[in-house]
Amino acid sequence: MWFKKTKEPKLQKKVKIPEGLWVKCYNCKEIVYKKEIDKNCKVCPKCNYHFRINAKERIELLIDGGSFIEFDADISSADPLSFKDSMPYPERIQENRKKSGLQEAVVSGEASINGYPVVLAVMDFSFMGGSMGSAVGEKISRAVETAIEKQTPLIIFASSGGARMQEGILSLMQMAKVSAALGKLKDNGIPYISVLADPTFGGVAASFAMLGDIIIAEPRSLIGFAGPRLIEQTIKQQLPDNFQRAEFLLEHGFIDMVVSREEMKKTITKIIELLS
Repeated sequence: MWFKKTKEPKLQKKVKIPEGLWVKCYNCKEIVYKKEIDKNCKVCPKCNYHFRINAKERIELLIDGGSFIEFDADISSADPLSFKDSMPYPERIQENRKKSGLQEAVVSGEASINGYPVVLAVMDFSFMGGSMGSAVGEKISRAVETAIEKQTPLIIFASSGGARMQEGILSLMQMAKVSAALGKLKDNGIPYISVLADPTFGGVAASFAMLGDIIIAEPRSLIGFAGPRLIEQTIKQQLPDNFQRAEFLLEHGFIDMVVSREEMKKTITKIIELLS
């Protein structure tokens, strides 16, 4: 027989998976069900990778339900230098407000954690990389002053790329301003707990983020002043593995402890009990 009839291949139906149901972990590259990550405090159940979360999510995970009262919500940066890069600075601020739903890169207020009253300042990396401008420095300074006034512990969650270049020297001045305010807090014997999330860099790492009575970091958080490539170019040496990761910094005495997100509330409560 010269010719043989072949069966036509059956066309396979493509199954449409709704978007947003699955998330690829940046660390282990596994595909994980999004609801499973949400239930696990935005932590990968396969490898314990801590996804970045916004200020609102962080506050909800930490405080007693409904206890948060925000203050200084109306403070925002002006444009003192009339700065313009690819767009004018005021337009960039408006763009980030729409994207993040926040007025500025830090949210501050009062709350209670397992019954203990605290003052909180939580930075949000989704707003201009959590950069510290005049408004951020003012809001954190006022949070420090409120902690002194009310004689309650202060907790700052840092997540930032550093000083905000659009405000130049005025941004750098916030490092000294907040550090001076924290000096008054120390003089009054009020505990300050600093929590470093991924990433914490630049002027924030070089000032208030490292001035805590207790310095905590989330697992595998990147923490430092300058990036590793810049350091390697400067010192002309190859850096160790996991350089600037929280675990490396803990081994070298740079921070006090590494605490997973699900244990954060319990750990902070114990610290407040001890320091108060």
